Amino acid sequence: MIEKELELRKNFFPSKLKVETLYLGGGTPSILSLGHLEKILTQIDKNYALDLKELTLEANPDDLNKEKLLGYKSLGIDRLSIGIQSFDDRVLSFYNRAHKADDSLKVVDLAKSAGFEKLSIDLMFGFPFEDHSIWESDLSLALKIDPGHISSYALTVEPKTALGKWVEKGSFRQASEDFQAEQFEMLMDSMEKSGYIQYEISNFGKKGQFAVHNTNYWKAIPYLGIGPGAHSFDGKHRGYNIANNALYIRKLENNELPYTKEDLIGADLANEYILTSLRTIWGTDLNWLKSNFDFDLVKEKKETVQQLFQQNLIKFDNDKLLLSKEGKLLADSIAASLFF
Repeated sequence: MIEKELELRKNFFPSKLKVETLYLGGGTPSILSLGHLEKILTQIDKNYALDLKELTLEANPDDLNKEKLLGYKSLGIDRLSIGIQSFDDRVLSFYNRAHKADDSLKVVDLAKSAGFEKLSIDLMFGFPFEDHSIWESDLSLALKIDPGHISSYALTVEPKTALGKWVEKGSFRQASEDFQAEQFEMLMDSMEKSGYIQYEISNFGKKGQFAVHNTNYWKAIPYLGIGPGAHSFDGKHRGYNIANNALYIRKLENNELPYTKEDLIGADLANEYILTSLRTIWGTDLNWLKSNFDFDLVKEKKETVQQLFQQNLIKFDNDKLLLSKEGKLLADSIAASLFF
């Protein structure tokens, strides 16, 4: 069905726009056979104008072995994003992950020996514990293996999930916001000391190792998402696929797109830009907002901007508005306060 949707949506991008990155993820593509991945990549090459700068595959440590890794390289995959989450077996067991901490360490070595020069690992902070010792150990091991790129996110509780039900029943207690904030500050400090640049709130890379796909996403470059629940953005509209697998398949079998499109008016686009750009090292271009949306952010939001600046939450650099280190702890709320 993925191949069918790729065919039906071949005209999503303007003909002049070249596809620079492919990201196989949003699930666990590493469970697919090499043959299946090859079919998907062949279909993409057939229907879209490619000028690839990066081809990424998300993978779980327990899915990887030397044969698979060499197979991925043969398909042109040049960045591997490994969902490690933690190097502590207690935490991995809680997350219901099949791999152990030792597996993660071994698979990073395997990937390097297979020729992967661009590696990303995912870590999760905010696991409730009596102190920060687990997180300190995770950071230490991550920096010891030195993948070149590290993405890190807070443990969040979503309703209608197993974790959400545990919270409702009182069988699981989340870490406090202060506890998570302390771990996020530890993350930023450790990365900076080790030569990793925080180019986006949750993404850290050494010089020359920034993930191209991530960078394009946060710079609001159009992207197409394929598969159940996937999201897309063409520069003027956002949209999403049906998340239900059965309904997704049924729609495609009837030659219908399982896709809902949302029109974004000028204010929506301006706010989207503020939300995404403010999260990055490049910041929000105030002149770009003026020229494209006739929105003078500093003038229109004078009191808010002054307050944020006095609180040392934002800073300015050549007509760019950026978050300070303290401001990164409150990125989304600061962006919302500046919306058009």
